[in-house]
Amino acid sequence: MAIDPQQLRTCLGYFATGVTVVSCLVGDTPHGATVNAFTAVSLDPPLVLVSLSRTSKAARLLAGRPFTVNVLSEEQRDLALRFAGRPEAPGTPPAWLPAPSGLAPALGGAPATFSCSPWASYDGGDHVLFLGRVERLAHHSEAGPLLFYRGSFHSALTRGAHEPAHVPAT
Repeated sequence: MAIDPQQLRTCLGYFATGVTVVSCLVGDTPHGATVNAFTAVSLDPPLVLVSLSRTSKAARLLAGRPFTVNVLSEEQRDLALRFAGRPEAPGTPPAWLPAPSGLAPALGGAPATFSCSPWASYDGGDHVLFLGRVERLAHHSEAGPLLFYRGSFHSALTRGAHEPAHVPAT
């Protein structure tokens, strides 16, 4: 049975994800792309994965380069739009933090960052899967996450009396 790509996309949209900007340095110029396909892969060694459309400029720029995954907060919707190719998005230009030697710059104000060296890349059909070894990480705030659900950005549910119980890792 053939799967209709549009139906697949619609069904995948029911899985809420966080929103990140993956950045790299080309020469002296930082570049970034909004990505919601980001996941942890391994704790030992520390590996993360981002998936980029094979035809995207970001996939071409990221190949073989160090990259930083910048987790965005609900207050950074404008940055998500800017790096999704909508430069007319309101807001101030991005503030880049200096890149540690051999790594990629991070976005100022990102609640969490993962600075990675390239580990491997894999064919992912119409995407390329980039694995990075986490060399440095940081977290800076307790801001709520920016979420992507059914084709649009959302803020996290209000915390409070209905906050779910902590589920221990297995």
